[in-house]
Amino acid sequence: MQFLYHNVLFLMLIPVFLLMFLILTNKDTFQKYFSKEVIEKLSIKNTYMNKTTRNILLFISLILMIIALARPVANEKVQSFKQEVASIVVAIDVSKSMLATDLYPNRLVFAKQKLLNLIDLSKKNAIAVILFAKSSFILSPVTQDFNSLKILVENLNPGINFDNGSNIFSTLETTNKLLKGYENKNLIILTDGGNNDSYEKEIEYANENKINIYTIATATNKAAPIKLENGDFMTKKDGNIVTVSLNENIKNLSLNTNGGYIQYSNSNEDIEQILKDIDAKSSKKELESKKFKTYTELFYYPLAASIFLLLIAFSSLPSLKRKSTQLILLGVLFIFSTNNLKALEFDFENIEKADEYYNEGKYKEASLEYKKIAKTPEANYNLANSYYKNKEYKKAQDAYKNVVSSNKDLEFRKLHNLGNTYVKLQDLQNAKKMYENALKIKEDKQTRENLEIVEKLLKNKDNKQQNKDNKQQNNQDKDKDKKQKNKENNQDKNKEQENKQKQDKQQQDKEQEESKNQQKNKEEENSENKKNNQQNKDNQNEKQEIKNQEIKENEISDLEEKKWLEQLQKDKTPVLLKRVKTKNEDNTSTPW
Repeated sequence: MQFLYHNVLFLMLIPVFLLMFLILTNKDTFQKYFSKEVIEKLSIKNTYMNKTTRNILLFISLILMIIALARPVANEKVQSFKQEVASIVVAIDVSKSMLATDLYPNRLVFAKQKLLNLIDLSKKNAIAVILFAKSSFILSPVTQDFNSLKILVENLNPGINFDNGSNIFSTLETTNKLLKGYENKNLIILTDGGNNDSYEKEIEYANENKINIYTIATATNKAAPIKLENGDFMTKKDGNIVTVSLNENIKNLSLNTNGGYIQYSNSNEDIEQILKDIDAKSSKKELESKKFKTYTELFYYPLAASIFLLLIAFSSLPSLKRKSTQLILLGVLFIFSTNNLKALEFDFENIEKADEYYNEGKYKEASLEYKKIAKTPEANYNLANSYYKNKEYKKAQDAYKNVVSSNKDLEFRKLHNLGNTYVKLQDLQNAKKMYENALKIKEDKQTRENLEIVEKLLKNKDNKQQNKDNKQQNNQDKDKDKKQKNKENNQDKNKEQENKQKQDKQQQDKEQEESKNQQKNKEEENSENKKNNQQNKDNQNEKQEIKNQEIKENEISDLEEKKWLEQLQKDKTPVLLKRVKTKNEDNTSTPW
């Protein structure tokens, strides 16, 4: 036994003993002036507890309370807590094409909200964030501080002017640097597909560095204009408005790098599917294990005794003779001892019954008997075995988890059986972990064979899943080809009708143009006369405007100052971005 708070004993027991000494040695006023014989003759005999006895009980109760405050404990054990996480890099395309308005309010804001939702759903993962256009920028390294990460993402200004282009190769290089040392490298890209027709270089680099690429397409197949921050639409050199749609070539990048491709959804189903696939494929990395101590608390024993003594001290119990008190104490001890003996006899009877039921194959009855005495690791182990034999695998799983022992042999058997239980529950990943942990304790042929079987089953499961995905993708491609052919046939028919309508309109337009030209000639003559009159008036007004401008200059500067102050108040907290150098520069000539 030990005390966790030693200072309480030193700081409180010493003044308590001093106080006790002063009270017990202090005499009443009658004792100062009269002898004991005189006081005994004058006082009436008290059949109840005297003052000295009451004070002693109070002080003993106080000492017991102080001991309880010092927190006595026993059976100290050091436990370790390990946390396993899968690391993910999320990359957002911030090129000009992400300002297209086919998603509300635009693609970039929609992708930013998707990232915030992904952070909320990634409780068991560590996340890094990259922004990429022609170059890549690190917004955050790999972290589990999701509160700070969300603040960075929320303060990201979608109006930042990045370089034109979408350099996905640079994103892969940055991901490889951020996840250096990790066995599995997972990259989720939120993009409209970029500008490339082929991603062979990116696929080759990702496979060499074992980067699994998942793409969430944040765009539609309909061409949409790019709305700039000032409200205007982006135009080409010839003055035509730029329209961009989803580049479906990005699909090949994900499907050829052990990842996945999915079209955006307004719910979180796209994110959930990707996170499930990452969780199933990735081997998680252990973070630093945290150690903590556990104890068996004993404070309630002195606390209960102190409360009991307080009740006696404040009550008016009659004083008992020595013999009667001894008899009472012996009676109490006898009652407690007989109860303990009966409890022990009852436990042994239950163990014998449980063992008999188990040997006879009556596992349900055996589990009921073991449950009554499941107080030790061995009893919990036997209870779990009876549940397993009775095919109650979920209960067996919970019972095996309750087995906590320093006995290595018992711990090995528990882990081995728990692995078997997970196999019955079709949880092969956890079964694999249990067998691996059991083999760390000691090498066993049966456990090794079970581990190999589970690993084969997991590989077959992954292969089947990949085959299903490939079939689905082939069917989708066939359907798209059929739809495309039907569209082309309909477009040809529509073009013929449009040509006929155009010819009819051209004849009508010629007739209208001739009548308009006649009207224009008359209007031009009238407008020339008006212009001459207006020029004379303008010359007179110019002189007055020059005088008024000098007065208004001070007023305009005040208005501009207010505008700048309002803009500064609206600005969010600035975000630090770190640019990453790349070996493969994007030499695209498009301004988006």
